[in-house]
Amino acid sequence: MAEVTRPNILIFMNDQEQGAVLDPDHPCRTPNADRLAREGIRFSHTYTIAAHCCPSRATFMTGLYPSHHGIFNNVLTDTAIHTSLPAGIVTFSEVLKQNGYELAFSGKWHVCRDEQPKDRGWKQYRATAIGGEQHGPRAQQFFEFAHQAAGENAPRRRGELLRPGWGRYRLYGTSEPRPETDPFTPGDLLTVQTGIQALYDLAQQSKPWCLFIGPSGPHDPYIIPEKYATMYDPSQVELPPSFYDNLQDKPRIYQRQRRFWSQLTEEEYREAIAHYWGYCTMQDDFLGMVLDALEKTGQAENTLVIFMSDHGDYVGAHGLFMKGVAAFDECYRIPCVMRWPKGIANPGRVVDEFVTLADFAPTFAELAGASMPQTSGRSLLPLLRGETPSDWPDAVYSQFNGVELYYSQRFVLTKEWKYVYNGFDFDELYNLQEDPHCMRNLAGDPRYRPIIEEMCKKMWRKAYLEKDFIFNSYPTVSMAPFGPLAGLRDWEGEPQG
Repeated sequence: MAEVTRPNILIFMNDQEQGAVLDPDHPCRTPNADRLAREGIRFSHTYTIAAHCCPSRATFMTGLYPSHHGIFNNVLTDTAIHTSLPAGIVTFSEVLKQNGYELAFSGKWHVCRDEQPKDRGWKQYRATAIGGEQHGPRAQQFFEFAHQAAGENAPRRRGELLRPGWGRYRLYGTSEPRPETDPFTPGDLLTVQTGIQALYDLAQQSKPWCLFIGPSGPHDPYIIPEKYATMYDPSQVELPPSFYDNLQDKPRIYQRQRRFWSQLTEEEYREAIAHYWGYCTMQDDFLGMVLDALEKTGQAENTLVIFMSDHGDYVGAHGLFMKGVAAFDECYRIPCVMRWPKGIANPGRVVDEFVTLADFAPTFAELAGASMPQTSGRSLLPLLRGETPSDWPDAVYSQFNGVELYYSQRFVLTKEWKYVYNGFDFDELYNLQEDPHCMRNLAGDPRYRPIIEEMCKKMWRKAYLEKDFIFNSYPTVSMAPFGPLAGLRDWEGEPQG
């Protein structure tokens, strides 16, 4: 392909949309994302590295795994393991800024507590989930919980979960009616409108630019305007193929979570899923607003547009909702489509190679004619050109240390197998060719011990490269069935990235 001027970069990253929503046979309607895929590329195997907002977003911004960037769970709660990026960690926005890009930010930050987008090179139009917006059960909030719990003896209403002593949780519902001219939830609409204003401002100057627009949906609870809440008929919603998994061959915490959600009837599950799909379609309408604005600027030809999310949601799979310690694809596989008319070869392709959130920072840096000083990922530009490097990763690795309850969990995912190392309980192994929905855990079957050994070797090699801290050999914490020495011994010479 002929060389092109450095492109503008427009990132639309929402929160908690599962990758399956953009699969061609999915019932959720996403015409704008589908249009991007037809005119560009859909990456069908894009994964987050942790089932939580903050470590995922920190990886996206830095191109590093949590063992490097230090963010492991929610930075705005009292249970945060770390709240700051370590000294010397560089974000892609700083690299772009240093190389002549103008940057603008509107939306969800949730990377660290002590900094905001403006501290990392962005012109900050609007930022949510920043330091000072504390979440979670801080001591002064117990009075609020007591107030919520006051009506706990009333019958459970449709779509509600009872939580004695914690207050009720409403998983889905319809928000107050709004005028037809303002059909969206106010926060996300303001984020998108502000982002569009930033887009128009960027288009009036001569430098290449990067714009981040980050709505907070379709994050739970799925409480949305009536237009979207009634868009999908719950009676036509099929429950996920794994819905009837009783989880008896999986860790006890999975079972405990399912018992909580089992308060819902199957009809309520279908209603919740219908609301989630409506929420995703609302996000797609937001994307359409941004794409229309980009067209008006006349700069769409040389703008790389990316639609993606930070992580997914179980949306009823295995009987679960939200995200967290369960290591299933519904939460880890995320949507990703790109369009760049001047820079993508053979548009309309589906790319099946593994991609992770760590790959975007090095991609953006290379587009700017630079590189990240350190990265756990790979630039995606060869895939945009229609080339697949011979050494492209053949596996995906997670690095999950829990949410507000701490767990040590790592998984290794290939196209055929998924091995999940659960330091807190027994492990999991799934044959993805025969069991794509992870219904049968094979980890306890001695016939598959050689497979587990090979997957452990892969896990330890990646852990070595990322300076992961799960190498402690003390007997009470060295729970993996095969330790790191065998995997590292297999390398000839010094391990290379």
